Amino acid sequence: MELEFWEQRWQENQIGFHLPDVNPYLIRHWANLNLIPGSQVFVPLCGKSRDMIWLASQSYKVVAIECSRLAVEAFFEENRLSFNLQKDQRFNRYQSENITILQGDYFDLVSEDLLNISAIYDRASLVALPEAMRQEYADKLISITPEQVSVMLVTLEYDQAMMSGPPFSVTESVVRKLYTSAFEIEKFQQLDILNEQPRFRERGLDYMIESVFHLKKHNQVSY
Repeated sequence: MELEFWEQRWQENQIGFHLPDVNPYLIRHWANLNLIPGSQVFVPLCGKSRDMIWLASQSYKVVAIECSRLAVEAFFEENRLSFNLQKDQRFNRYQSENITILQGDYFDLVSEDLLNISAIYDRASLVALPEAMRQEYADKLISITPEQVSVMLVTLEYDQAMMSGPPFSVTESVVRKLYTSAFEIEKFQQLDILNEQPRFRERGLDYMIESVFHLKKHNQVSY
């Protein structure tokens, strides 16, 4: 799970985790976060997800991070977006009108990078990480994000003994173990999607549960 692993996956076009369309859960549930138009949304391990295009189309400002240069440049090219590129010691910063992607290591982020975000959209980040890295990932996310922040988190659950990740199986109990210290956790939806994913059935799985969670920091004030 080093950065080179993901760069190689992109070079070899082994990107079955990439969805060519906007995630339907995002469209269905995002309004439940009650964000003000113009709010900043953080998308960790974003790849070239079209979800960022949808968020920008809804008047949000997207700040994302991705380790693969190929993925970032493919995103801008495929969506015909021009960008400015700035480089510093930590990141290559690709910036278009409403979307900024930091190309580099997620663990190099600091709180100053995310000062103005109001929400986090994690569809493909937590499930991309093996068990040994999840606590460090979650602790980092908690430590660098503002007090007033909400998270929409999408996970997959299946028999990990039947298939190696990524994407990895992340159960609801794991989500609660990682995040209960900082967040109130509500489950928006849970669905077995195996019939829609024949490539996973072919690998021997007999269920694949996709869950959508809303995480809200404990000290967040409701208006």
